[in-house]
Amino acid sequence: MIGSIGNIAKIPELKRRVIFTLLMLLVYRIGVHIPTPGINSAALKDFFGRYQQTLFGVIDMFTGGALENFSVFSLGIMPYISASIILQLLTVVVPHLERLSKEGEAGRKKITQYTRYGTVVLSLIQGMGISIGLAQTENLVYMAKPAFVILSMITLTAGTAFIMWLGEQITERGIGNGISLIIFAGIVARMPSAVGSTVQLVQTGDLGFLVLLLLFAIMIAVIAVIVFMERGQRRIPVQYAKRVVGRRIYGGQSTHLPLKVNTAGVIPPIFASSLIIFPATIAQFLNVPILTSITNWLRPGTFVYEGIYVVMIIFFCYFYTAVTFNPVDVAENMKKYGGYIPGIRPGKKTAQYIDKVLTRLTLGGAIYISVVCVLPSILIGRFNAPFYFGGTSLLIVVGVALDTLTQIETHMIQRHYEGFIRTGRIKGRR
Repeated sequence: MIGSIGNIAKIPELKRRVIFTLLMLLVYRIGVHIPTPGINSAALKDFFGRYQQTLFGVIDMFTGGALENFSVFSLGIMPYISASIILQLLTVVVPHLERLSKEGEAGRKKITQYTRYGTVVLSLIQGMGISIGLAQTENLVYMAKPAFVILSMITLTAGTAFIMWLGEQITERGIGNGISLIIFAGIVARMPSAVGSTVQLVQTGDLGFLVLLLLFAIMIAVIAVIVFMERGQRRIPVQYAKRVVGRRIYGGQSTHLPLKVNTAGVIPPIFASSLIIFPATIAQFLNVPILTSITNWLRPGTFVYEGIYVVMIIFFCYFYTAVTFNPVDVAENMKKYGGYIPGIRPGKKTAQYIDKVLTRLTLGGAIYISVVCVLPSILIGRFNAPFYFGGTSLLIVVGVALDTLTQIETHMIQRHYEGFIRTGRIKGRR
């Protein structure tokens, strides 16, 4: 493994890409600590200490602590991800976007341009909402409220646009997966503080050594399960009939249609957690008794919250899979090129068979995601874990790590170097 990593330095192009990626991530982490003008840092720290279990806490997790500092990167890359998801969903229902998605590279560039415009719009809206919420809190803002809101909207939108540019540069000139690596860097950057607090608790005797070993074993087991499930596929055998075109014979080969266990990725838990916590966040700014009771019910760790969370994860797993994967189109493309599943009639029967298999796989994937996302509440509630382990953040970290290793391994194998492992290949999520 160490020798394989050393081969990176022997490939000048790959070496330049890795260094460029690290430098761009360093720029991002520096920007996280540049505060937005007009904010009271001490009062802001106390504010986020009281609102960690709200939507602010979820956003702060994905921004790597930028929102807690109210830095120029406070919105992170989430507006871009939201705009991408919205465009992806609209592609199914808007004929113009559907045509663009089928026009190859030119169509994809146009959709990317729309995504950028959507990112700016969402950044302005989110920046205005967060700025107004902070401006209404006493002692948080030094400036006049209207001036602070306008300045913050412009600053946060510019920060998100810059992060979007960094991600595109990493994708184009780095090792790829730029947007994912930025989220990865934000999540991983908070791990040293979690380790430090854990060591401190062990030294003071608040956390037993045996409990720490148990938590460590659970961590290793969960990571292994995530790697196994993220690489898990159901391979449907596909046979292509021979076709004679002129003097050449095409087809006649056997292949397979890979269906992932977790087709939806990390989108379901992101949507579910945001939709559940959003009402609780709004309710905390409104002094209404009924809304306060709802807020208490929807706190992470409560039975109501976890139950709704699991149901919504399962729903979004099926919903997002149905939007992004169309068995009818797959069956028609197979039939068009002379492909068929042995024992299944081409066309409608093939689409029904693929849909049946995908429905069962999605149920298994939804249950797996639900267990991983509920795990942090169990560890904190039952074992008094001093850190937030599991959930969406862990899914992102493991998934992005697999994708990045796949990208690097592809560069190495193309130049006749061994990959990271001698037997088998690392496979990413896609």
